[in-house]
Amino acid sequence: MEAKGQTAEVMIAEARKAFWVMVGFLAVIWLLQIANWASGYALSYEYGDRPWDPASLPNIVSSPFLHWSWAHIEANSGPLFIFGFLSAYRGVRKFLGVTGLIVLVSGLGAWFTAAPGSVGAGASGVVFGYFGYVLVRGAFDRHLIDIVVGVVMALCFAYQFTGLLPQEGIGWQAHLFGFLAGVLGGWIFRDRRSPGTGPTAPPQSPRDALLKELDDLGL
Repeated sequence: MEAKGQTAEVMIAEARKAFWVMVGFLAVIWLLQIANWASGYALSYEYGDRPWDPASLPNIVSSPFLHWSWAHIEANSGPLFIFGFLSAYRGVRKFLGVTGLIVLVSGLGAWFTAAPGSVGAGASGVVFGYFGYVLVRGAFDRHLIDIVVGVVMALCFAYQFTGLLPQEGIGWQAHLFGFLAGVLGGWIFRDRRSPGTGPTAPPQSPRDALLKELDDLGL
């Protein structure tokens, strides 16, 4: 019982850290938006992702923090917080690794496939990366609660899948490669062993596994 209580405490602590990490992330992009808006969005033009321009490759890292309008950042902020928190609540360290992979693959994918002369900016590639990660993490980790979360998110945000299709005036390439990076991140950063099992442990039924997950969460 004591070990279970400690497990629940660790998960609650990680969830708390995940919450504040996402609050900090949103605070940064909104503060940058104020400066960007005041400059006539010069920051987005200067530090955005410019396809096929070798000098702009470092902008792969900066472009997710910049947006093109207030409507743009407002549209991204809600899903960014929701999917980001769900991606991070089991461990912030793993979440940072997943985020780095998403930023790199999303940015490079857009850099190689978007129209030359265009400029890409916005956190939507990261949003789709977290979305993909949340959808598959439970299956790869064999956490039933995460599987349920992934199914619920897929149903509630099914409209997001339209953002993976080619659309005029929208950086769908970053969306697509971000989503694929999130799925890849689910595999690369998966738990190597099912929680609470070992080589000699008897197999758990789905009901027992779900009860264990709820018990670990203190529910």
